[in-house]
Amino acid sequence: MLKRLLLIMTILISCVGCDQATKSIARTHLSETRAVSLMGGSVRLQLAKNYGAFLSIGASMHEDTRSAILSAGVATMLVVMFVYCLISTPGNPLVVPALAMVIGGGVSNLIDRLLHGGYVVDFLNLGVGSIRTGIFNVADVFIMSGVLLLVAGDWLTKGMLKKHV
Repeated sequence: MLKRLLLIMTILISCVGCDQATKSIARTHLSETRAVSLMGGSVRLQLAKNYGAFLSIGASMHEDTRSAILSAGVATMLVVMFVYCLISTPGNPLVVPALAMVIGGGVSNLIDRLLHGGYVVDFLNLGVGSIRTGIFNVADVFIMSGVLLLVAGDWLTKGMLKKHV
């Protein structure tokens, strides 16, 4: 249990630290009105305040409803995932680190909401020409990477089980 707690806390602190550091740099050096283009425009850096969830989903909800869902609801979900990581015995060894990445990204975005009056700092945009992502942050990368790791781990575990059965 101690090893698992150390693994979870190491991933969580690393995710929060990296995300908060990049957001601090973005708030200091980027503008909301002008994008900085890198790599021929494939990477654009521009400060954005995201009052919603992923891709600003829910940003137009009433402020009290949005706050309840995106602060209290998310905090509750993160605590449940953390407890699950501590007490579960998953058959897939990637579950705990993957969920720790999701929790780390979620905690960092929750910190933003609590410190910045309900919004999350976003600043990254990727794409080629007119085909672009929404604006996101490093916490979102950790969340999506954790989800992809969960899916890949499940796929690999099931594939390995089929070969041995």
